[in-house]
Amino acid sequence: MKEIDNILTRNSPLELCKPCPDEAQMDLVYKAALRAPDHAWLRPSRFLQITGDGLEKLSEIFCTYAKENIKNITKEKIEKFKKAPFRAPMIIVLISNITDHPSVPEHEQMFSTAAAAQNILLSLHAMNFGGIWRTGKFAMNPSIEKSLGLEKNQRILGYLYVGTPCGKVKKIPELNTADFVRKMQ
Repeated sequence: MKEIDNILTRNSPLELCKPCPDEAQMDLVYKAALRAPDHAWLRPSRFLQITGDGLEKLSEIFCTYAKENIKNITKEKIEKFKKAPFRAPMIIVLISNITDHPSVPEHEQMFSTAAAAQNILLSLHAMNFGGIWRTGKFAMNPSIEKSLGLEKNQRILGYLYVGTPCGKVKKIPELNTADFVRKMQ
């Protein structure tokens, strides 16, 4: 796939099925992720790859958090949180490992991890896999971070659901760049 076509056709699939990338493919994906811009070479990006029984453990973490922290939660909402990790055969938890640095603030380190996430999504697409970036109540959440064994300086920026696109294909809308770009000359 030509590089620009990879970028212009990347999209979050509606559904993700098996198979997910194998270990060698994921090694390439992570190498691409670590090429993200990184002020002062701090290497803030970390990734927790979850598959198999790990999806059940993540489901339990989501449900426990919801039951203990969300007031007036319905059984339907708990069931939704319980099923969430099973929307794909693999989840990559995006973690920013924040380092105290005099010239690189916390938000820049998180931006680097966000750029790494985009590199992951583009790499997956180039290999004919798909990814969906999800956030919500379980991202940037100290309780969930603790449940996953993260350190106090580590933040979850989101969850990449990974697999093979299946089902109905979402149409990519045409955008007029003039609606988004202002020029100063």
